[in-house]
Amino acid sequence: MLLKRMVLSLAVLLLLAACAQMQSQGGETVLPEPRGGFVTDMAAFEQFIATRPGPEDFRRVYPDVLLVLPGDIATREYRMNNSRYFAHLDEAGRITGGQFQ
Repeated sequence: MLLKRMVLSLAVLLLLAACAQMQSQGGETVLPEPRGGFVTDMAAFEQFIATRPGPEDFRRVYPDVLLVLPGDIATREYRMNNSRYFAHLDEAGRITGGQFQ
């Protein structure tokens, strides 16, 4: 009996943790605060991209990073400061990945 209660409690805690991780309000994902400058925290950036943000969300969170979308005209000079992100989009126009160049 005690074991069942412990397992049930653990399941509830895991569910609550998952809900908190999703950071949702009324079904909409809450975006992180804007991060000025170029991308230095790659782990946080990759987590953000994993949420499949739209171009407008990307520009709000990373205002100093130039977002280059498919079809945009851009030069191909090499930048080592993660200041220009060439995005890959899905059918809905959401960012699914890309690379800095």
